[in-house]
Amino acid sequence: MRLFAAVLPPAPAIEELAAEVAQLKKLPAADRLRWPGPDSWHFTLAFYGEVPEEIVPGLRERLGRAAGRRDPYPLRIAGGGRFSDRVVWAGADGDRPAMRTLAGAASAAGRRAGVAMEEEHRPYTPHLTLARNRVPGLDLRPYAAALKDFAGAPWTVDALALVRSHPPVPGAAGTQPRYETVGSWPLGH
Repeated sequence: MRLFAAVLPPAPAIEELAAEVAQLKKLPAADRLRWPGPDSWHFTLAFYGEVPEEIVPGLRERLGRAAGRRDPYPLRIAGGGRFSDRVVWAGADGDRPAMRTLAGAASAAGRRAGVAMEEEHRPYTPHLTLARNRVPGLDLRPYAAALKDFAGAPWTVDALALVRSHPPVPGAAGTQPRYETVGSWPLGH
C-alpha cells in the first residue's frame, strides 16, 4: 500500500484555509489548476511510497514510539508560496523546529521498519498542497502573493498520522487521489 506520515490540521484550520482558497479560485486562470479538496489537505512528514504488507506492523510500532517521544507543539497554517510553476502551497508557522524533528523521526521510523526510502537532500519545509498546475507557462506568482499574508488561528499538533493514498480512478478525468488515515498516535504519550 502507498503510505505517508502526516500532520492532519483540525477542522477549524481547514475551514479557515478553505475560505482563503475560495478567494484564490477567483484569480485569473484558476480554472486551469487542479484543486485538491479540503479533505486531502495535510502536512506530509515522510513519504514511504509502496510499502509491502509485511512491513506495515513494524512501521506502525515505530511511528507509535516516535510520536510518544515528541511533545505536542503549536502550529498554524500561514503564508504560502509556489514550487516553480507546478504547485501552489500554504505554509506553516509556529514551532517549525518541532515539526522538522517529528518529520525526521517519521523518516527514521520508516527506514528502521525496512521501508526503502529515498534520501532527502533538502531541508524539510512544511507545506500543504493547494493546487497543481499541468499547463506550461501558467504563472503561479499571483497565487503565492495572495497567500503571503494569510495566517490561520493557532492549534496544537497532538498526533502523528499514518495515511494511505488511493490513486485516482484511471481514465476518469478530474479525479483526485483519496486519502485514508490508517493509524494515529498521540504525541507525548
